[in-house]
Amino acid sequence: MKWFGMKAAGEAGRPVLARAWGSGAVALGEWPASYEAQLRAGVIGNPVAQRAMRLVSEGAGACVLKVGGVDGAAAARIGALVARASAGQGLIETLASHVLLHGNGYVQVIAGADGMPAELFALRPERVSVEADARGWPAAYLYRVGESVTRLSPEDGAGRTSLLHIRALHPLDDHYGLGCVGAAAGAVAIHNAATVWNKALLDNAARPSGAMVYAPGDGSVLSPEQFERVRREMEAAFSGAANAGRPMLLEGGLDWRAMSLSPAEMDFVGLKAAAAREIALAFGVPPMLMGLPGDNSYANYREA
Repeated sequence: MKWFGMKAAGEAGRPVLARAWGSGAVALGEWPASYEAQLRAGVIGNPVAQRAMRLVSEGAGACVLKVGGVDGAAAARIGALVARASAGQGLIETLASHVLLHGNGYVQVIAGADGMPAELFALRPERVSVEADARGWPAAYLYRVGESVTRLSPEDGAGRTSLLHIRALHPLDDHYGLGCVGAAAGAVAIHNAATVWNKALLDNAARPSGAMVYAPGDGSVLSPEQFERVRREMEAAFSGAANAGRPMLLEGGLDWRAMSLSPAEMDFVGLKAAAAREIALAFGVPPMLMGLPGDNSYANYREA
């Protein structure tokens, strides 16, 4: 017999667990493929990846920069130029996050009235594409924002650098670097799905509480009206945190059979911890620096 939410044919089924996070368009067993979707799921929506990104970018931004090979005035000017916040963003910290996540960092050099660099601005890497010449060398960069496309040259008319491209090593690409957010997408998907699973367990009293069985002995079944009445009473009197542990009074041939999770079903806890360690590995951050369980001794923390 069908009980509690499976009886009425007109009712929509419960959504697939993997569609409960992200935009809702992700099928079971898949994870986001685009850079923006990976950022939303892996950095904005995942605490482990976000913490790893902040450790790397903030650590790079806090480094002391030393300029050599030039005189004191030029060194001071270069140091002030690099340390200046452009449009509210710190240059080094922003570039570090771009290179870490996307694998590419683009810096637009804005010249002042004297023709010398007056401001450095980090461009969002997913908006920049390389325009190659006939021989395959980068000739220009296209910066797209919506329908607007701006063509940026690596050098201005006077031969001065106007755009810098910093990229991580990519063994299969000549123009673009390789970021870590794509490599961490699978572990992020597992970690996010386990989080949704935990939330669903908490919403259901942290375990499949049990089954209400109607067995009067004569083989009869509940009528639709009786079924709806039992379901409404269950939801009103026995579901939710406020009714946790409340005793149940049954009548009319109803029997309560408690259920629990098997060890195989409980394995998602270890799966989530393993996924968190894989995320830290993809970002190049030791797990002990992020507070993840395992190997958290003083010696290991000091080495990390």
